[in-house]
Amino acid sequence: MSDYRLLVDWEVIEKLNRLPLPIRRALRQALARIATSPDHVSDYREATPKDIPLDVHLCQGFALKYWIDFADRHIKVLDIEAAD
Repeated sequence: MSDYRLLVDWEVIEKLNRLPLPIRRALRQALARIATSPDHVSDYREATPKDIPLDVHLCQGFALKYWIDFADRHIKVLDIEAAD
């Protein structure tokens, strides 16, 4: 079990709620995997304009973007978007 706390941006929750139930369930399971082992589920990393590295996990045609805040022991899910 991870000693990180998973924090999900409200806009991400709203996007998830608009998706079909099977996709929503798969993405919620992906979020649970991120919460337990954030370093191991990242498919790649991208930089933000402020040079904060975001980890990206691909699932069901979507990219879950999150930041591991080591100092606060938080995993901050900041965005979800359709993957290319």
